[in-house]
Amino acid sequence: MKQWVRARVRALVCGARTARWQVARRRDAGMVTSEYAMGIVAAVAFAVALYKVVTSGAVSAELQGIVKRALDARM
Repeated sequence: MKQWVRARVRALVCGARTARWQVARRRDAGMVTSEYAMGIVAAVAFAVALYKVVTSGAVSAELQGIVKRALDARM
């Protein structure tokens, strides 16, 4: 018999809180495909927003200024 089946039967027969918690934890152990899809969409949206911010004129000029100051520094 599978281990999760044993735990579920034990939870139903014994009524132990620990066994019920273990069964519930196993049942909700992973994400479903729709949750993966929503996570990927959110990550791509964040990456696009970050790309737009970093490639904007003001941020690009500031980054170039930082690099120029670092290269012109005296040692």
